Amino acid sequence: MEENLKRIKELTELLGNAARAYYQEDRELMSNLEYDRLYDELAALEDQTGTVFAGSPTHKVGYEVLSELPKEHHDRPMLSLNKTKEIEDLREWLGTQKGVLSWKMDGLTVVLTYEGGSLTKAVTRGNGEIGEVITGNAKTFINLPLSIPYKGQLILRGEAVITYSDFKKLNAVIGDTEAKYKNPRNLCSGSVRQLNSEITAQRNVRFMAFSLVAADDIDFKNSRTEQFMWLRTLGFETVEFREVDADTIPEAVKGFEAKIEHYDVPSDGLVLAYEDLAYGASLGRTAKFPRDSIAFKWADEKQETTLSYIEWSASRTGLINPIAVFTPVELEGTTVSRASVHNISILEGLELGVGDQITVYKANMIIPQIAENRTRSGVKDIPKSCPVCGGATEIRNVNDVKALYCVNPDCQAKKIKSFALFVSRDALNIDGLSEMTLEKFIAAGFIREFADIFHLERYKEPITEMEGFGEKSYENLETAVKAASHTTLPRLIFGLGIAGIGLANAKMICRHFDYELSAMRAADTEELCAIDGIGQVLAEAWVNYFKNDKNNEILDRLLLELTFEEKPQPEGEQPFMGKTFVITGSLSHFANRKELQERIESLGGKAAGSVSAKTSYLINNNVTSNSSKNKKARELGIPILSEEDFLKLTEEKNNAD
Repeated sequence: MEENLKRIKELTELLGNAARAYYQEDRELMSNLEYDRLYDELAALEDQTGTVFAGSPTHKVGYEVLSELPKEHHDRPMLSLNKTKEIEDLREWLGTQKGVLSWKMDGLTVVLTYEGGSLTKAVTRGNGEIGEVITGNAKTFINLPLSIPYKGQLILRGEAVITYSDFKKLNAVIGDTEAKYKNPRNLCSGSVRQLNSEITAQRNVRFMAFSLVAADDIDFKNSRTEQFMWLRTLGFETVEFREVDADTIPEAVKGFEAKIEHYDVPSDGLVLAYEDLAYGASLGRTAKFPRDSIAFKWADEKQETTLSYIEWSASRTGLINPIAVFTPVELEGTTVSRASVHNISILEGLELGVGDQITVYKANMIIPQIAENRTRSGVKDIPKSCPVCGGATEIRNVNDVKALYCVNPDCQAKKIKSFALFVSRDALNIDGLSEMTLEKFIAAGFIREFADIFHLERYKEPITEMEGFGEKSYENLETAVKAASHTTLPRLIFGLGIAGIGLANAKMICRHFDYELSAMRAADTEELCAIDGIGQVLAEAWVNYFKNDKNNEILDRLLLELTFEEKPQPEGEQPFMGKTFVITGSLSHFANRKELQERIESLGGKAAGSVSAKTSYLINNNVTSNSSKNKKARELGIPILSEEDFLKLTEEKNNAD
């Protein structure tokens, strides 16, 4: 049975890849004869086992598009687990019983119901009492059986997850740093709760079963392990688990811990449950927790060490960040000797001085941080000169945070970071010019200003002789540079690196001035502040940039190298023309703020960063919260919309038009 299920999975993936290549990429991975032969083999195996996986070419599932996700009460409340960070607590909790230790997955909990061998319902955990029905989305989970050989009613719980490798692939194609997904869990939550299941299908969501709730007329011999093994025979992927007793728990926990660094599925701890199902059920539950299982979280490993010195790292904006360098220590299996301190306010809060005894740890077992400073000798020797160019520095207080800045406009660090922004994906998008390569080109004198990037042919010979650069690398770079010379005005504006002007602001400014660059360069602060989302600080940064003769000369020379796409023309109805939206809080129906912003812009509206009298709507799923943006919106009489409200408004506007 297991071999048949393995073969079904292989064929489903193989035929899916072949169909995608043929229909979407105009290429063939196999002949029609081979495809038909494998298709027949898959159909026969599915018929023999009664198991069909999502994505099977023999059972195409149509995508659903909903106006909102329906809500449903859970038959049995889904409680949180009690937690501990101590292995000894696990041993004491288990006592003389046998247990099952498994990963605690970090995704979105989903309850599945099968009737007559078919998936009939999928509901998210929600608040534990009420969840959202996501059946259409669940049918696109890449490893989920849509049909199973068991024909009775089956209810099970599991975690919808996106692996780290898939998360990295999705993020790799997003150039705008602010638009990148923050972590796999947030991406998974947004993907599972989409209104359009076609979007879910693009995210490679997996389902990992962790608990069987009900299965009619099956004898599991009072064993949780038997339940897991039975679910596997039906084609479900379960969480990795291990049978334990009080004596073997410490070794088992260490075994799981050793896998964390290379484990592809996000997890945030372990779950220990009683192997004896009847015993666990007899314990009942508290008001908050079930008594048949407990969660284990790894305690942050801390090490004491000595602060050697503070390193100062300069950036494109002139900000110079402090980095604590200390005597190397072992943390979570790796050697650590550095931790970012972020700014002077934090540095002073910790009273960090050379020679201090500090404790360090890895936040989420990944990012080195300083936990405490035990000797607190005090901050000394904040540099008066930039570590890169030697120019003067100054301490600025921005939003009540003290930070150090280099004031030399010709600082080499600023140059490298400025060029790195200029060639980044959301700006000119020139592949092949990494920061390291830019540093070499700048040091060699090949690049002094933006326009020089478009004349690297002058230095073809020395470039091809550079270490790591050959004829092919040079040709690829030249191709990328040529492609980048045809761009859009917002991309250029963003690439100039005007302080605070991101791609979204660049688009708004371009639209406001009808893509007339000469008018944009001559704009004053009053004119710029009339653009929603552009406040006094950004307006002054813009005006000061174009007051600088050198900046204008550099831009004039750059413009000789570029051609621009036609300004975008509105497509279809524009029901939000003249309307300005502010987005805040977490999203569920849209993958991220950038996706929602693009929807608003496609309908003629604008997205701004702060609430003002010019704001038409504030979008916040927590409509009743007392956040600063909600308060300001109420004071100004601005409607606060949830995502569902926004979608309804969109529908109403379209119908009205």
